[in-house]
Amino acid sequence: MENPQYNHLRVERGIYRKVAGVSEHGVVTSQHYAAAEAGAAVLAAGGNAVDAAVTAAFTLQTVEPWMTSLAACGYMLIAEPDGKVEVVEFTGRVPSTFDQEFYKPDPTIRTFIGHPASIDNRNVRGFTAAVVPGCVRGFAEALKRYGTIGFDRALAPAIERARKGMYVDWHTTLAVAIAEGELAMDPGTRSIFLPGGHAPEPGATLPLEQLTQTLEQLANEGPDALYGGAIGEKLVADLNAGGSSITLADMANYAPLLYPSRTMSLQGKTVHVAGETSAGQRLFDALDHFDRKRGRGPVDAGFFTAMAEALWESFGAHRKRLNPAETNGKTSTTQVNAVDHEGRMVAITFTLLNRFGARALSPSTGILLNNGMSWFDPTPGRANSLKPNAYAPSNMCPVAITDENGSFAAYGAAGGNQIVPSLTQLTGMIVHAGLDIEDAMNTPRMTTGPHSDIIFNIDMPADQIEALEKIAKIRPAAAVVYPRPFAAPGMVGRRGASFVGMPDITYPAAFAATA
Repeated sequence: MENPQYNHLRVERGIYRKVAGVSEHGVVTSQHYAAAEAGAAVLAAGGNAVDAAVTAAFTLQTVEPWMTSLAACGYMLIAEPDGKVEVVEFTGRVPSTFDQEFYKPDPTIRTFIGHPASIDNRNVRGFTAAVVPGCVRGFAEALKRYGTIGFDRALAPAIERARKGMYVDWHTTLAVAIAEGELAMDPGTRSIFLPGGHAPEPGATLPLEQLTQTLEQLANEGPDALYGGAIGEKLVADLNAGGSSITLADMANYAPLLYPSRTMSLQGKTVHVAGETSAGQRLFDALDHFDRKRGRGPVDAGFFTAMAEALWESFGAHRKRLNPAETNGKTSTTQVNAVDHEGRMVAITFTLLNRFGARALSPSTGILLNNGMSWFDPTPGRANSLKPNAYAPSNMCPVAITDENGSFAAYGAAGGNQIVPSLTQLTGMIVHAGLDIEDAMNTPRMTTGPHSDIIFNIDMPADQIEALEKIAKIRPAAAVVYPRPFAAPGMVGRRGASFVGMPDITYPAAFAATA
């Protein structure tokens, strides 16, 4: 191993690589193989990348509930084979009315985003932390506009898995144990995730009976069952009983935002991102700085020093815009990517915000709640203050790249404030350095931006580490499962006449499934 002085940090000895999915018929990547395989099966049956990505996204709630549920929020980028890129934004929305005094900030408590939490953590934990969720209507709209399968077909694998219950592996045990204290505070989460009052051991199966009924009803009645219908009535009743001000009208009035992607030209290609509530502008700022200062070249010491400076510059501009920024990796974001045989590419980044979201579950529906109210500053009069009907801003940043041949790549990452640093580096690797997606994803990275020091992967070549040390204080970190020092990206793209997909190489169950 290179850099033996850091061997004490190599608590998970071994070489981290994932097998790339390569196929002329399409690839789906996900942080869990079950979701990737469900999406790939849709491709094999004749569906397109939108069908596959939505199917994979719905499936994730049955295997990674700490990452997503029917209450998740996020963004989808759809790159058509001809290079046209559209956005489906399904970010969470603040209720139309709420008691400002109820969410009064407590300056002694800060959210992981960095601003004050509400008194008693009311915007962080429990039913009062939830915003109107967007993923179900967002995914339904994407299928209607760009897909070929029905909404019920996209839910089918999730229903099948929910009926069988959630199988517990060692990573599930870890995820539950990390949040055990707060999961125990809510009767709904306690009853499902803490059988016998403690985190389940590997090999157990957690029943998902109420969620199964909800998914089946959703498949039979369509998305409006949640947004104003029978499921929505039960969900709102639970929310209101727990102190939330979300109404059935708030649910019925929710609509995803549909618009063309924002773009920038870069080395003969076009980079596409979502709208202003995403971290797309921060990515553009970093790429612009890197392109002007560095330009084309290999992934060497100069690549990373220029990249660090670009990330510092972009984060400074980001702070001036007063948009929120998660300052660590304690988010529950997940990533799905898909490409079909025509070259249509999809990137979905979505989240419950915190791990297990609000750590509260609607007992009537089995839906794990987001805690999107903590995306906002409860202090009145600020740029990101809590306001009625506001759509939540975040650091999520799905990306698509197109060129003269149409779609070229689609990708994104989980990891809060680490998302933009990882995606900026990956963009530089495939655009400026010309690396294949598989090589880029297997190249050790660093992260910086909200802080002046640089956290570097101890598997980086020694000369790259030495170069970084000359420009900043450096901190070594191994790319381990927990705690995660770096973002968890996933990518799909072109490779000659075929397509290639790569999941995050360190996430245990991450996988690229081929059609």
